[in-house]
Amino acid sequence: MNTPTTANSVLRSEYQKSVANYWNTNQNDPVNLLLGHVDGYYHHHYGIGAVNWSVLEQPEATRDDAIIRELHRLEHAQAEHLLKKLGPIKPESRLLDAGSGRGGTSLMAHEKFKCQVDGVSISEYQVGFANEQAAKRGYTDKLKYHFRNMLDTGFETGSIDAIWTNETTMYVDLFKLYAEFSRLLKDGGRYVCITGCYNDITGGRSRAVSEIDAKYICNIHPRSEYFKAMAANNLVPIEVTDLTPDTIPYWELRTRCSVATGVEDPFLRAYKEGSFHYLLIVADRIVR
Repeated sequence: MNTPTTANSVLRSEYQKSVANYWNTNQNDPVNLLLGHVDGYYHHHYGIGAVNWSVLEQPEATRDDAIIRELHRLEHAQAEHLLKKLGPIKPESRLLDAGSGRGGTSLMAHEKFKCQVDGVSISEYQVGFANEQAAKRGYTDKLKYHFRNMLDTGFETGSIDAIWTNETTMYVDLFKLYAEFSRLLKDGGRYVCITGCYNDITGGRSRAVSEIDAKYICNIHPRSEYFKAMAANNLVPIEVTDLTPDTIPYWELRTRCSVATGVEDPFLRAYKEGSFHYLLIVADRIVR
């Protein structure tokens, strides 16, 4: 099963075209690039873990570089935490990174498991950048990035052992996404999600959450929507962890750095007021 990869076939709506354009033209964003320059792993997500606050005590000439390195350590820790949740992956397994960005987590997955990893993104720039990184490391035999839509990947039914999304689900309809994932996953296959979601117990989107949506032209989902969509598509959650306390220190440190963009304030307000959660969800595909 092959899906054509022209822009018209991959980008199915005006909204998707606007999202692709955002990431295609946002090529010099200092947050992702400067952090990735530390060691060549370019991520498109945030960080978790205890901060080494001593970086703020560095001399002024080296302080910003120390903060950037610490932020990168935290985002790398987030990716490591996600990969640990994929379960027993073997060299003959096949993984899918849905919304793979510049490819940092996929690189880590291939190095950790030595298996085939495919990444998909609707940003042609990101796909090209990620494939260049894989080529530099000599990984192109088992690590490939594709200009495809994660709602309709074109990969074979039942061909994937595990899938992850890392801060990408806020750009798509969850019911359509999980229908595609359920099609792709083998029986017993694993899905791992890290995402920001708004707390629908407290009502609709808070002002802070709306500001985050506006910044990234995304559509943050209510927390309950994830579990409704999973239940409708044979994905059974086996672990749910609120990572909010673990990510707040990352955001507090980022306010002290040259790469701060101004979005740090709504993130911190949303997390601390309880209107926004940073969740890890682990689910298995089980056909009843």
